[in-house]
Amino acid sequence: MTTRLRPHGSLGTSRGTALYLGAVLGPGVLALPGLAAAAAGPAALVAWAAMLLLSIPVAATFAALATQRPDAGGVATFTRAAFGDRAAAVCGWWFYAVIPVGAPSAALVGAAYIADAAGLGGAGITVIAVALLAIAFAANHIGLRLSGGAQLVLMGLLIVLLAGACAAALPHFDVGNLTPFAPNGFAGVLSAAAVLFYAFSGWEAASHLSGEFTDPARQLRRVTALALAIVAAIYLALASATAGVLGPAAADSPVPLADLLAYAFGPAAGPVTAVCAGLLALGAMNTFIAGSSRLGAALARDGAMPAPLAKGVEPGRTPHRSLAVQAAATAAVLALAVILRLDLDFLMRATSAALASVTVLACAAAVKLLQGRARWGAAFATACTAAIATALGWYLLIPLAVAALALVYLRRRAKEPERVLQDGR
Repeated sequence: MTTRLRPHGSLGTSRGTALYLGAVLGPGVLALPGLAAAAAGPAALVAWAAMLLLSIPVAATFAALATQRPDAGGVATFTRAAFGDRAAAVCGWWFYAVIPVGAPSAALVGAAYIADAAGLGGAGITVIAVALLAIAFAANHIGLRLSGGAQLVLMGLLIVLLAGACAAALPHFDVGNLTPFAPNGFAGVLSAAAVLFYAFSGWEAASHLSGEFTDPARQLRRVTALALAIVAAIYLALASATAGVLGPAAADSPVPLADLLAYAFGPAAGPVTAVCAGLLALGAMNTFIAGSSRLGAALARDGAMPAPLAKGVEPGRTPHRSLAVQAAATAAVLALAVILRLDLDFLMRATSAALASVTVLACAAAVKLLQGRARWGAAFATACTAAIATALGWYLLIPLAVAALALVYLRRRAKEPERVLQDGR
């Protein structure tokens, strides 16, 4: 009897870490320091620290699940193992729906900064957003090896830019800017934590790439730990610089990162900020598109989506059909956003509602699948994420609607064999 070896992907530790960073360090970092400061004042530092602490069990949970079950299905695979096919389909459809809504918001955020630096108006923002989306989808169509290499370069440049901004700004840190420390009390800190939830999503996206690693059992925990350490350093440095250097002005600035970059680059801060915004947008879209397209192929393989989308589900291959569906849906949502003038707040909250639902269900699955301390960590992550998700309010109706669509598809698919038998008679 011969043993069937599992095919290996092409991702190494460095490219894998870059893709994980791209999933977490999204374009929200351009505005979130200011939004958190507006909600809590200097006490936003507490919210940043709390969300980073929450990220540890969440990231560890997804790393443990991905190590145990490395597969393109990611969260859907974990959920199926714990709760069955229906729950897996719902979880998978939730994440698959993230790209058509989330990718346009990421592209529009990056495009707004680039257009501002170039002195362009609303039409220029749309054109640049389309270009960013085209680059991200094209990189994934070419293949994850090139996409992972591009991500490594993008993340390296981004880290240098952010580190330079913080290093130049922190010498101007003024302790006086930290008083009053909590002008809006504990409620302000909770509000800031809810806003910052958007900055800490992404571990679920990276889990869909677990099957692409050359040695998942050895690499996944290392990649997660490296990505988490880098994210923690960058976020804490940005939060400290925002509170201590910009002070109250941070709450009134739509782009506090540009103000910090001015300390390092002076008049060139605008163009540098535009480059940073483009890198953040491309980095986030690259990882999410890579993960979601592979999830779509895995869902089709498992019967939760149309069978033709399953082509390319094998590790090391590119799921071109799933990518094409994602690209078409993304283009449609971007067109609607422009026509209906949907603002970024709507798009980002809709995306976060889907991601929060995915995280809660996947972490709940981990409570059933994992053992020992990993199980307790998963339980903690589930409870905390669910509590924060309630702050999204009516936006949670969006994942509810997607869940209904997934269940309707499964029900119709289950009836197909009956119709075939009846037609045969």
